[in-house]
Amino acid sequence: MAFYIFRRFVNYFILSAIATCLAYVVASLALDPASKYYGRNPQPSRQTITNILNGLGVNPDVPVLERLWNWIVNLVVHGSLGNTVGGTSVVDQIVSRSGVSLRLLLIGSVIGAVVGVTLGVWGAVRQYKFSDQVVTYGSYLIFATPTFVIGVLLMIGATALNGAAGMQLINFTGEYSAGLSGSWWDLTADRAVHLLLPTLALVLIGAAGYSRYQRSVMLDVLSADYIRTARAKGRSRNQALVRHGVRVALIPMSTFFAYSFGTLVSGSIMLEIVFSFHGMGEFTLNAITQSDINAVAGSTLFLAVLVLFSSTLSEVLYAALDPRVRN
Repeated sequence: MAFYIFRRFVNYFILSAIATCLAYVVASLALDPASKYYGRNPQPSRQTITNILNGLGVNPDVPVLERLWNWIVNLVVHGSLGNTVGGTSVVDQIVSRSGVSLRLLLIGSVIGAVVGVTLGVWGAVRQYKFSDQVVTYGSYLIFATPTFVIGVLLMIGATALNGAAGMQLINFTGEYSAGLSGSWWDLTADRAVHLLLPTLALVLIGAAGYSRYQRSVMLDVLSADYIRTARAKGRSRNQALVRHGVRVALIPMSTFFAYSFGTLVSGSIMLEIVFSFHGMGEFTLNAITQSDINAVAGSTLFLAVLVLFSSTLSEVLYAALDPRVRN
């Protein structure tokens, strides 16, 4: 089992490295960092702009493969991802912002997976019943709604709730309340309240996907011969479903987890903008709009590492659920 997981980790690591290098190349070919300086008044001289671009390592006059090689060497040897167009370290920006994004992603993905799998199993067991229809239509409605629209609708609902209560029950702008002071419990509770709506949005998105996939897999399991055999041996319906059905149905869900985590990452980018969270989503969008090649490459590396670990975790779950892999 250990060798299997190690081999899969190496495969995902290679894919993450390739994705990051391709992102650097595409960003270098598509973005024009020099245009940031041409619109200034007074406009810097061409030599000044060239010196700035050379200092950032993004001079378009240098072949892109040579710039990529220098970027990789700096990353491997010095642990540096270069500087942003603002002169700050990309690594420092990622370190300071990653905690915001990870709190949102990890909580939202875990809760969304648990809720989605539970609803999927429930829908399969009660196929075509009223509860199954409600979950089905609700999931499709969430699928059809853009992420930022879900965030805005939650904000409207929270505003209406605050107005009905006559007090500020739910704060949703920013990661925390500005100027708030008090004990660590007060500060933690304030951050939790601000995290409520964006996390709820990610939970809804994740649960919608997991529930549809889990329901489909569970329906195939319910008609399997080993379920009927377990019932024939005297096990109750619930025992047969939990002990044999759900465990087998969770095996393909472990693979789906890595894919779903990637979609949650992309969804969280827009949610961070909507709720004014200064995380990696805001950093990535600013990097693209400012033609910041180093920041785009660093953001891609961060996302690739997240997908790398989520994919490895899915392989661990797969091996834990399927004894054939452990052997």
